[in-house]
Amino acid sequence: MFKPFCLSLTLLTPTAAFAQNLDQSFETEAEKAVILDHATGIVLFEKDARTPTPPASMTKIMTAQLVFEALRDGEVSEDTTFKVSEESWRRGGVKSGSSTMFLKLGSDVPVIDLLRGVIVQSGNDACITLAEGLSGSEDAFARRMTERAAEMGLDSATFVNATGWPDPGHEISTLDLAKLTRAQISEFPDRYEMYAERSYTWNGIKQDNRNPLLGRYTGADGVKTGRTDVSGYGLVGSAVRDGQRRIIVINGLDSNSARRSEAIRIMDAAFRDFEVVEAFAPGDAMGESPVYMGKADTVGLVLRDAVSLGTHRADRKAITAKIEYRDVPAPVQEGAQIAELIVTKAGVEAGRYPLYAATSVERRGFFARAGAAFMQKIRG
Repeated sequence: MFKPFCLSLTLLTPTAAFAQNLDQSFETEAEKAVILDHATGIVLFEKDARTPTPPASMTKIMTAQLVFEALRDGEVSEDTTFKVSEESWRRGGVKSGSSTMFLKLGSDVPVIDLLRGVIVQSGNDACITLAEGLSGSEDAFARRMTERAAEMGLDSATFVNATGWPDPGHEISTLDLAKLTRAQISEFPDRYEMYAERSYTWNGIKQDNRNPLLGRYTGADGVKTGRTDVSGYGLVGSAVRDGQRRIIVINGLDSNSARRSEAIRIMDAAFRDFEVVEAFAPGDAMGESPVYMGKADTVGLVLRDAVSLGTHRADRKAITAKIEYRDVPAPVQEGAQIAELIVTKAGVEAGRYPLYAATSVERRGFFARAGAAFMQKIRG
């Protein structure tokens, strides 16, 4: 998965600045975009990806997440049926003018069919029926969505409904949509397979999956489109090639054709142009730090975790690293954090990683400390 990579050391979690400001080698017409490596969760590219934005029908990934969890936890089974209420039929059915599963008013529909209505057909009536069946009302289900998103670390998410219908308070960042998708693929791989289904028929009406990657991009197996006048055209997409999975999210495009062409282009770039590189491995010796009043003048510095970065292949040479030392008075305990490795790209900070003492260093005795202090005073 990782590509080996050597950094010259001029002696964290990656910050937003790394991708937002530095990937000058790649551009997109989308207002917001992100490319995520599924295996590591590392962001390979982003454009205004951390700003909460209306997700339109991409909301339905979160709706499906709660249903998947309910199935896993035994709250419902695939055969459990929910009744199509007048509210669901009126606001999500044919008369709503929105995407619909064409559910019949008052009918009892199995959960597994409603799921396909959500995932394949993007049916708003299916979403509302599931929401009412699981939580009593769509409002209650939306609160549950928001609470669950917070538990998953999707801090930008506030859901007001289960469909993605425009509402001023309904929003999530494109990065959090990518993180949600990554979690769902990992947690529910068998359920996730529904996103690759090309069509589904209900009530005698066959509808094709709206995902423009399916059948057009080799390895694509999901995930969800979205479009409203407020959000523009968006897509969460995922594909696997050569054992690697990438997740892309785009939003704010002005047409269906632009979404289709940009989705294919960005997914191509995700595999061809972007990579995860391991700059340093756990346990790597990273130099030495001075020790004040220690029996040894210096102590070795080691990494505890790997330093892995997402980057455009053309930007590799722009990555550098340096050590930021701290005042380290003796005694020093082995394993104590005493410095930081700062990774930069094109002069902009990309991430900070703690460095730890490789060994313990005892403090000098009283007379040795006094002599050292006296010599320092003379020199100073």
